[in-house]
Formats: sequence, C-alpha cells, structure tokens
Amino acid sequence: MPACPGFVRPHTVGVQSGREYWKESNTIAITSGIRFLVQTNFRYTLIINLVMKIEHLAIWVKELEKMKAFYERFFGGTAGEKYVNVKKNFSSYFLSFGTGCRLELMHRPDIQENKNEVERENIGLIHFAISVGSKNKVDELTEALRHDGYLIVGEPRTTGDGYYESVVLDPENNRIEITE
Repeated sequence: MPACPGFVRPHTVGVQSGREYWKESNTIAITSGIRFLVQTNFRYTLIINLVMKIEHLAIWVKELEKMKAFYERFFGGTAGEKYVNVKKNFSSYFLSFGTGCRLELMHRPDIQENKNEVERENIGLIHFAISVGSKNKVDELTEALRHDGYLIVGEPRTTGDGYYESVVLDPENNRIEITE
C-alpha cells in the first residue's frame, strides 16, 4: 500500500480501479483517482477530485470514412487506427485535436437516424464546440466551409455569453460551434 503521511489506516473505505482510499475520523486521504464512495454511518458520500475532464465525445455516423475526412480536413483532426468488430458489425475511429477531448466516430448499420433537424431540435446532446484560436480563424473557416457547400446555421457573431462563434452542420447534420 502507498504511504499516506499524516494518516493511519484504520480501515479501507472505498476502492475504484484497484486504488484504495483511507479515512481517519472525518478526513479523507485521496491517494489517486477521480471519484469514489465513502461509507460512514451507513450513508454514502460521493467524493470528487477536481481533475475530471471530458475524455471523448462519440457520434454515430452513416458514412464513417466521409466523416473522418471532414474532421481531418477542416478541423485538423488526426485519426487513430480504424477499429473493427466484425461480430458486432461495428467500426470506429478516434480523432485527436492536439490536447483535450477526442471525438469518436462510430458506425453500425442498424443505428437509426437522429431526430434532430436543421430547424427543430430535440432533447439531448445538440452540439459541440471546437476552438480555432481567434475571431479571424472563425471567419476564415466558416467561409471555407460555406465555399465547399456546408450549411452555416449560425453566422459568425458574439453571443450573449461572450463567445465569438459560428455554427455549421457536418456532412450528417451534426451541429458544430466554431469558437475563437
């Protein structure tokens, strides 16, 4: 067990991914990890370490190669190796964009169409944003996408919450906010 200076190990109070956490009175020592449950007096308390991040988002797609090419060309995504599971008739790519959240493009022929439309939206994940670094780059990328025939559903502007952004639809009508 790792040493935990200043703490004795009266008992183990939680385990996640093989890591143990100890309790001394009402003080919790976190040796590693993101979250875990602590049982005290038959009640559970969720303890959260603030190193959480969104690791990836996933989109079901009809045309996997076309969608991969779109995100590589316009957003500088770098695709990992194609994953194929023949038994489940599933294939996917993870795309990286430097640092931060990755995008997983997934394909399986039996997945139904999304109910969101260009003019009408439904509950659930509706868009994600990709930061391009400046207002000029937002404008340039928006115009490049327009020139290549992609639908711009939100012209470049500063929003009420302070973002400079435009909104474009990818080849399968997923909304992407392009932010500075």
